[in-house]
Amino acid sequence: MGTTDRADRFYRDQVLDHLNARMQEFVGRQEMFFLATADRHGECDSTFRAGPPGFVRVLDERTLIYPEYRGNGVMASLGNISENPRLGILFVDFLRDRIGLHVNGRAWVVPDEEMRVRHPDLPVDPVPGRRAQLWVAVEVEEAYIHCAKHIPHLQKVPRQERGERDWGTDDVKRKGGDFFGSAAEAADRAPFRRRENPPAPQSPSTPAPQPEPARAASRSSFQEEAERVLALVQQRAAADSQEFRGWFG
Repeated sequence: MGTTDRADRFYRDQVLDHLNARMQEFVGRQEMFFLATADRHGECDSTFRAGPPGFVRVLDERTLIYPEYRGNGVMASLGNISENPRLGILFVDFLRDRIGLHVNGRAWVVPDEEMRVRHPDLPVDPVPGRRAQLWVAVEVEEAYIHCAKHIPHLQKVPRQERGERDWGTDDVKRKGGDFFGSAAEAADRAPFRRRENPPAPQSPSTPAPQPEPARAASRSSFQEEAERVLALVQQRAAADSQEFRGWFG
């Protein structure tokens, strides 16, 4: 896409294979993060994790751990990790620094009792819903900044206005109820089943793939479309060649 020089500079200046001191301090005070995993087929899932400040712990510059609390029983993230250990974590500080940190690496699962034998200083939270059932340990392979320019500045609502969070509750209403109306429609639809070999998405300019051989036609169409888009980008880059003005300008 004509950004090789900028990408090379970013990797040289910003991407680490460990957590430096400032990154470790940043992780240690976060109350949430976004988690991306994929199964052995590459089917992806993204989710949200939260806890009290310090619920993610840095053990050393190449290892961090986070707790898995009691959830909905689907185990989407843990199931993916059991098939594909690679994951991506995005920490975003919306409240103070308005900056983000990406951490990519390889993960493995450790039972709570085993983790506490190895690290007896781990706190025991008095709130049942905040007691770890398992821990996910992550070997850091990449750590790098997420720029601030599109991160909104948020503020915490006073506790008396927002009420308490219902950690560990099984009450359907307190967990959000049927907010999107899916359960109300359940009787009128077949149970969910993942589609096998779904067709590749097509842009308006790409002809529909032929029935046979479907996979080869899909790859060919994708390559043609990628080459077309790349040619357009290169034309624009030549017409709008501005001096590089910083990482996030």
